[in-house]
Amino acid sequence: MLSPYIVLDLTDERGELGPMLLADMGADVIRVEPPGGSTARQRGPMLDNAHSLQFAAYNRNKRSIVLDPDKAADTQTLADLIQRADFLFTSAPQSPALVYGIDFAEAKAINPHIIYIQISPFGSTGPYADYAANDLVVAAMGGPVALQGMVGRPPVRVSVHQVWRHAGAEAAAGAMVALHRRQHSNAAQFVDVSAQAVMTWTTLNAMSAHAIQGFNFERAGSTVNTARMRAEIQHPTADGYVIALPYSKVICGCLPHMIDAGLAPASYLDVDWEAYDLNAPEPDAKPVNLAQGTELCRSYFAKHSKQELFELGLEKDMTIAPVNTLPELLALDHMQIREYWHTIDLANHQVKAPGLWAKLSSDALSIRQPAPGLNQHEHEVRALTSQPTTPDSPRDSDQLPFAGIKVADFSWVGVGPISAKYLADHGADVIRIESANRPDVLRGNGPFKDNEPGIDRSQFFGDFNTSKSSLALDLKSAEGIELAVKLISTSDVFIESFAPGAIKRMGLTYEKVSALNPGLIMVSTCLMGQTGPAKALAGYGYHAAAIAGFYEITGWPDAEPSGPWVAYTDTIAPRFVSTLLGAALDHRRRTGEGCFIDLAQIEAALHFLSPELMDLQAQGTQYTRMGNRDRYAAPQGCYPCAAPRDGNDATPDHWCAIAIDTDEQWQTLCQTMGLDNLAQDPGLSTNKQRQAAHEEIDQAIAQWTRSRTPRQVMETLQAANVPAGIVQRSSDLLQDPQYAHRDFYRYFEHPEMGRIPYTGHQYTISGYQNGPRGPAPALGQHSFEVLSQIMGLSDEEIANAYASGAVN
Repeated sequence: MLSPYIVLDLTDERGELGPMLLADMGADVIRVEPPGGSTARQRGPMLDNAHSLQFAAYNRNKRSIVLDPDKAADTQTLADLIQRADFLFTSAPQSPALVYGIDFAEAKAINPHIIYIQISPFGSTGPYADYAANDLVVAAMGGPVALQGMVGRPPVRVSVHQVWRHAGAEAAAGAMVALHRRQHSNAAQFVDVSAQAVMTWTTLNAMSAHAIQGFNFERAGSTVNTARMRAEIQHPTADGYVIALPYSKVICGCLPHMIDAGLAPASYLDVDWEAYDLNAPEPDAKPVNLAQGTELCRSYFAKHSKQELFELGLEKDMTIAPVNTLPELLALDHMQIREYWHTIDLANHQVKAPGLWAKLSSDALSIRQPAPGLNQHEHEVRALTSQPTTPDSPRDSDQLPFAGIKVADFSWVGVGPISAKYLADHGADVIRIESANRPDVLRGNGPFKDNEPGIDRSQFFGDFNTSKSSLALDLKSAEGIELAVKLISTSDVFIESFAPGAIKRMGLTYEKVSALNPGLIMVSTCLMGQTGPAKALAGYGYHAAAIAGFYEITGWPDAEPSGPWVAYTDTIAPRFVSTLLGAALDHRRRTGEGCFIDLAQIEAALHFLSPELMDLQAQGTQYTRMGNRDRYAAPQGCYPCAAPRDGNDATPDHWCAIAIDTDEQWQTLCQTMGLDNLAQDPGLSTNKQRQAAHEEIDQAIAQWTRSRTPRQVMETLQAANVPAGIVQRSSDLLQDPQYAHRDFYRYFEHPEMGRIPYTGHQYTISGYQNGPRGPAPALGQHSFEVLSQIMGLSDEEIANAYASGAVN
C-alpha cells in the first residue's frame, strides 16, 4: 500500500510505533541509529537484562543502519538518505535527529519535498514547549488522569505507559494528511505532534465539557457518566469482575436465570423494561429504578464466573465483558481463531505478539521481518542512497488534503465517526447518515449545552462529527436502502460500524457495493471484528477495554480495577483507521484500486500492551494496577495541592503530578523542596531504593505541595527542570496557555447550541491552519442539500423520498 515510500525513523522510545504502522503498510522504514544504538533499545521491559521488548514490539518491518554523527562520510550518507526519503520521524526534546544537526529547516534544505514529523510532549513552540515531561506528566496535563481513579484517593493514570504509544499512532495519521497535502503543493511539510493534545482526545466527552455544560466531569471509579446520570458498569463476579451496562438488554437476557435462582420475582417478566431504560436518570422510577436494576445484576453476576457470563452474553445477544488479566487475554479463543497473534523468537524465547491490526481484501498489510539487529542492513541501505527519486507532480496547492473525496459515513458512536471526521476536517465531503427513528446514541449523552438534554445539544456527538453534513435516512425501509446504495455507489469511502451481519441484512456488503463502485474503500469496524466466535459482541469501548486488559491495569493494587475513562479503545482505534484510510486513498490515487478493511477495535488496541504481553510470556512478569507508581523510576505520583485563589473552583480536589526519572532529577527535587535529609540519605540514592521507600517519600512531597497551588508546584519544579504538571480538568484545558498558543479549541456557531468550542487537532502542519472546518450538524440538517447537490436527485425524486419516509 505504501511501498513507493521511504521513511527515516529517528525517534527514540517516544513515538516509534508511528513509523512501524507505515512499515506494516509496505513503506521502507529505515531506523537511523548512532553508534551503540538508539536509546529505544534500552527501554524496558528488558528480556534477560539485554533485549528491549518495547523495541522488539514497535520496530518490526524496519531496517537498521548505524551512522556516526562525528564522521563526515556518515553525515553525508544521512543527507543522501534524506534526499531520497519521503518521511522523517523524530522525537523531541533531545531529538535524535538533532544529534546529526537535522531539524526541519535543514531537512527541507536537503530535500524540499520532505515530510518531517516531530513528536514532543507539548509541541515545538509555546509556553510549555521546553517543559520536562514524561508519561505521567503528559497524561496529567492532557486530562485523562483527573478522570480516573477512586473518590478519596489521588487520580491515576493507566499503569502501563500509554502516552508515547498514542502519540506515535497519531503521528502516523498526521503523516498521511501531510502526504496528501504534499501531493497538492509538492512542498515540504512539518507535522508538529503534541502528546498533550493526543491525551486530551482520550477524555472523549470531557474534552470541552466545562464550556458546554458549566461543570467538569469528575472521577468516580468504573462508572459511565453521561451528565444526565452515572451508571455503575463494573460488577464483582465469583472470580473477578465484568463490565456490563445494567440496562434492559442485560437484565432481560439474565432474567429467566435470575428468577430460577430466586434473585428476582416472576412479576419482573411483566415489567416494561424499555421504560426502565428511558427512566434510568430518575432515582424514584417505578417499579424498578437504576440502583435496583444494578443490584439485581450484581446479585446474579456474583454467583458466576467471568467466562460463564461472557458466554451467556454471546448466547443471548447481550454484552457482558470480562475484566481480563493479560494471561486471560492471551487465552481468548476468539483471537486464536482470527489468527491475530504473530509468533516471534526472542533470545531463545518464543512468544505471541500482537499481529496485523486490520484485515484487508488484499495483502496490503504484512509482517515481513522482526525488529532489526543494530546496523543489520548497513550495506543495502547505503546502496539505496545512490538510487534516484522522482517527486510527485504538484496539483493545486490551495486545496485541502482530502478535497474532492466523498465519504458515506454510516458509522455511529466513537471509532467510525472520529475516523470519518479525520477526512472531513481535512477537506472531504462527509455525509453522516442517521435516522430520526434511530439517531446516534451519543446525541442522548452529555455534555449537553447548558446541561439541558436535546437531540441537537450534545457535544459528545459534536466533537466527533465536525465538518460533516447530515442526511436523515430510514435504513429500515426499501426506499432508504435504495438511496443508501445510490450514495455509496458514487462515494470514495464507505464507513460503517454496525454489529457484524447488519450490513448483509441491508444488502450493503462489500461484494455488492464494490460491484457498483470498484474503486470504493470500505471500512467495517466493530469491537471484535467481522469474524470469530465473539464477532457478535455489540458494545462500546469500555467493553473492549475490559476484554483487552486495560481495566485490570488501571487503579490501585489494594482495590478493585478503576478503568480508563469511558470508552478507552474508542480513543485508540481511530488512530489506526485514520492512518489506514489515508494510505488507502493514496494507494487508490496511484492504482485505482479500492479495498475492504475489517478493523477490530480490540486488535488495534492490543498494540498498546504489546511489550507487556511479550514480557509476561517470556519472563512471567505480571502486570496489574499500581496507582501512579512506575516500574523503573521513583518517586512518581499525583500530590495534593491548595485550591487556586481565583475563587472559581470550590472543589478541594487539586493535584499536581510529579514524576522523577533520574537520580539527578531526584536530587534537584529535594533541593527545590528543601528536603535535604532525603537528598543526603544514601538509602534513597537509586530508583530501586526510592521505590522501596515510596510511601515515606510521598508523605514528604505532599507536605510541601499542600501549601501551594498546582500551578505554583508545576512552575517551581519546571524552573528546576523537574518533570511536573497540573492534573488538568476540562476547565483547565480550556484556559491552558499552551492550547491558546496552538489555537487548539476552535469556536463555531451551532444552529441550536450557539457559539461553542470544538476540540482541535493533535498536530499542526506548517502553513496550514488545520482543525475542524465547521460545527457538527443538527440531525438531518443537510438532507435536502445532500439529495439535490451531492446525489443529484431531481425535485420529483426528492419529493418522493420525503413522502415515503425514506428521508426523515
